[in-house]
Amino acid sequence: MILTAALVRPEASTAGRIGPTPAPAGTRAMWLWGDSPAAEVVTWAAGQGVSEIFVYVPPSVLVNGDLARLQDMQRRARTLKIKLSALGGDSSWATDHQAALAWQRTVLRTGVFSGIHLDVEPYLTGGWTSNPEETQKSFLTLLDRMRTGSALPLEADVPFWYGEYRLGGRNFADEVLKRVNAITVMSYRDSATGPNSMTAISQDWLIRGAAAGKRVRLGAETVPLPDCTHCTFHEEGATRLDQELARVDAATRRSPAFAGIAIHRYGTWRALRP
Repeated sequence: MILTAALVRPEASTAGRIGPTPAPAGTRAMWLWGDSPAAEVVTWAAGQGVSEIFVYVPPSVLVNGDLARLQDMQRRARTLKIKLSALGGDSSWATDHQAALAWQRTVLRTGVFSGIHLDVEPYLTGGWTSNPEETQKSFLTLLDRMRTGSALPLEADVPFWYGEYRLGGRNFADEVLKRVNAITVMSYRDSATGPNSMTAISQDWLIRGAAAGKRVRLGAETVPLPDCTHCTFHEEGATRLDQELARVDAATRRSPAFAGIAIHRYGTWRALRP
């Protein structure tokens, strides 16, 4: 299947282009799902050195009474120089672009956020198995439409293995990078270096990000995963998490695309044992 012209156009913006060095050690972000109180979240995030929060925004935020909490979070975060990006996504958005674009318009109307953080996982849809090429093309079109639908920087969550796919002679990971300002790799492992570690499974994205001039953030998991205990720090606890993330920082000093580490997610991160 050959990519159509609409799917190979160049980036509309150079925002997010990387410099010659990786992000400073200790650069941290976190996902925030749910409706935790603004004061609680921002105070705790600041104590952990978090400089960006991906804040979940429900599609109904303008009518469900939650906007005031987000506005409060914005005020508190601004004081502490913490960036807020709107977090949203559903696997169905890979083909249901209207739902995604409606959500994006809602985010813009809040006036709260300085970025869009998209968590759409097309491989969770039936189309990834039954018609993978069309599903991948549709996902790329979604990224195109979201990028042009807003002036806010667009960042996408991605699995570490997108580079294994090709579409019309082009690498799927490279095509994703063309359409976003940055990515966050779901590099969910409980070790920093060595075989099957956070840095090992992210190398492909770090190399591609450097070539594309795009920032690549690595992700760490804290949610309990009984079927994949090596994918999360839930069993290891907070001290081990901090130690391993510091090792990731050290191991990526020669990776210019490295944009720091995002921790998934606020509630389970905060609840880790020492």
